Amino acid sequence: MNQYHDTEVIINNKRYTLAGYESEEYLQKIASYINGKHNEFKNRDAYKFLDSELRNILIQINIADDYHKAKDKIKEIEVDSESKSKEIFDLKHELISVQTKLSTANKEIDELQKELNETQKRVVRLETELNDTDKIR
Repeated sequence: MNQYHDTEVIINNKRYTLAGYESEEYLQKIASYINGKHNEFKNRDAYKFLDSELRNILIQINIADDYHKAKDKIKEIEVDSESKSKEIFDLKHELISVQTKLSTANKEIDELQKELNETQKRVVRLETELNDTDKIR
């Protein structure tokens, strides 16, 4: 089981202690993401004139938007992955079918080659017999 961590982070120039079973690196990564969102909005003129509660709500809405877009992208990737898995499955079965047909065709070629060889031998024998018969007459 993972260890419980207390990790100090700085978010929007304030020190906080985050606690959880995630690694310290992960908790710092989360804090960095939130700081990025704060910095993204700080650069906008209209943001400066909003009260702190509205600023926080705006950032929360933006983070929720990112979250839901990421979830939708994951669903899209999963559907694409399932489609590709089905396509691979179908291609494998098609490959097996073609390999079976090839094997059957190769066996038939071998049998026909043997039959041709036997027929050629028979032709040679018959020609020899015919030549021998012609010599006797």
